[in-house]
Amino acid sequence: MLYGGVETTLELGWDVIGPLLLLLVLFLFSVPVWVSLGLTALVMLWSTGVLPLSLLGESLFSGVDHYALIAIPLYLLTGDALVRTGLSKKLLDFAEATMGSLRSGMGTSTVLGCGFFSSISGSDAAGCAAVGRMTYSRLVEKGYPTSYAAALVAAGSCTGILIPPSIAYIIIGMILGISAASLFVAAIVPGVLVLVSIMITNIILNRVHGYENSSSKFSFRHWLEALWSAKFALSIPLIILGGIYSGIFTPTEAAAVAVAVTLIIGFASGTLTMAQVPAMLWSSAKVNGIIVPIIAVALPLAQALALVQVPQGFAQFIRGLTDDPHLTILLMLGVFIIAGCVMEATPNIVILAPIMFPLAQEIGMNDIQFCIFLITSLGVGFITPPLGLNLFVISSVTGESILSVAGRSLPYVFAMLLVVLLIAFVPAISTWWM
Repeated sequence: MLYGGVETTLELGWDVIGPLLLLLVLFLFSVPVWVSLGLTALVMLWSTGVLPLSLLGESLFSGVDHYALIAIPLYLLTGDALVRTGLSKKLLDFAEATMGSLRSGMGTSTVLGCGFFSSISGSDAAGCAAVGRMTYSRLVEKGYPTSYAAALVAAGSCTGILIPPSIAYIIIGMILGISAASLFVAAIVPGVLVLVSIMITNIILNRVHGYENSSSKFSFRHWLEALWSAKFALSIPLIILGGIYSGIFTPTEAAAVAVAVTLIIGFASGTLTMAQVPAMLWSSAKVNGIIVPIIAVALPLAQALALVQVPQGFAQFIRGLTDDPHLTILLMLGVFIIAGCVMEATPNIVILAPIMFPLAQEIGMNDIQFCIFLITSLGVGFITPPLGLNLFVISSVTGESILSVAGRSLPYVFAMLLVVLLIAFVPAISTWWM
């Protein structure tokens, strides 16, 4: 087989297994992810000889020299600006005016607010921190146990990589050569389904345990006032998604427009000053500085794995276990869930997508459906230990222990898994528009 002009005839041996074991050991010793992936790529290229080491620097540069990746810092900056201008609070107020009259009104409003934030920032961690700071104390005041309130925010914020515009879909689109705009369209229904599943789970748990019993009545006038107050905040996702779906913007251009609109609203309303801009840029740059190096070093590793035919070997291994497409999907889901438990979404996408993609094609799974399936499966990992990112974020915001929040998050894990199974076995959920 030829891959990138290099003939791949190597069998899987210790020259491949050794570096992968090294990666596991580095993770166990809490070595930074980008360092672990970079060292593993270096050792694998040296041990297998599939590519000259002299090409590693070029591969690192070409991995991040991609137009689509410009959208990542821009969406992060938009989310940061949303918080600093106070627009995120208006979104939450609108969510509360919409859902507040329900018996579980504050909890359901919090989840809806997470969804609103997700439709702008594209980041789980940013939404978890922002929404957690604004709603945690209010949830506790309404009667929710502290650890459950933290878990609710962490679960709701999982929609950050599931509801477009999502950084995760930009990355997997770049890796597999699929249009990010197409993935954004496909992700709408699955993302909303996850959001609704979390809401329903909270309603059920609230009725069982009696955490909250809202006595307020829905006021259409109050709802209109909240809608008017949030008009500028709501206009941002409309501009982003409307521009992308209508073909006016690419996802990257939409991100730039979103930043510009958010800043203009902030300056015009007086909620943002030029003195705050450097801190905003620095905050977004720090998060971007975590994501992009992981992509840069994971791409050479993914290329090395492809050159030594790990995807083909994995597909043959699965076929040796079963020929049933349904069982194959369940095995893939198991791999995704385990990977999501021990590693953040970005390296999982860069490594797993090229390995699993050929297997998904073999069993007849649609390319876009596979992407939605993978990202949604990895989204569950944000609230599963030992490396559930949202668990760590909400713990730092609220002071709750990670284990107590993880325990309270378990019902939401099951709810999300049900949606993942629907996506896997009902293609129309992600391909209805095609």
